[in-house]
Amino acid sequence: MLPHAYELPAALLLVLSGAIACFAGYRLFRLVLAIFGFLFGAWLASSMMGVTNTMGMLAAAIVGGLAGALILVFAYFVGIALVGAGLGALVAHVSWAQFGATDPPAVLVVLLAVLGAVGAMMLQRYVIIVGTAFGGAWTLIVGALALVGDRAAMAAAVSGDVWVVYPLDPAPGRQWVRVAWFVLGLIGVAVQMSVTGGEKGRVGPRRR
Repeated sequence: MLPHAYELPAALLLVLSGAIACFAGYRLFRLVLAIFGFLFGAWLASSMMGVTNTMGMLAAAIVGGLAGALILVFAYFVGIALVGAGLGALVAHVSWAQFGATDPPAVLVVLLAVLGAVGAMMLQRYVIIVGTAFGGAWTLIVGALALVGDRAAMAAAVSGDVWVVYPLDPAPGRQWVRVAWFVLGLIGVAVQMSVTGGEKGRVGPRRR
């Protein structure tokens, strides 16, 4: 977790990276992997340092971020599988929430994550588009909320874990966040399918 003085830069980074992933995730997938690999690596490395050691946290965040970015960029297919696994886990939580429970069984999450990873390898193009669109949409929303002073979003920004502000279980009075995430994710999918995804990203041929 980074010092609170870095909340604004972290929020700006989340907005930028979220926008890139949401609207051009397929075209710039390696860049998206590098960005999110950096964020995850920075979060993991900085969390190992004491909260009073500011320089140590920053150094660990930079080194961990670079390592995370390199790992995901070079492990391209691992990144695709992780996107599919994330989508599978998301489906598990969404479907289980319909029964009024907050957390699905671990076996169900693991099963759908594995199926999602396998499906991602078989349908790479569309899994990448959907995964980056919705993942980028949520990252963008958390970054935007942090910029306008939302405390929970600001905490998520400096911690590096944007899923701290859980999209499937928003705070009271924040149901609009879930709707905004869904709509923005659909817009991201549409933009990638029709514009930034190129011919390979299109569902149908370009009209002449």
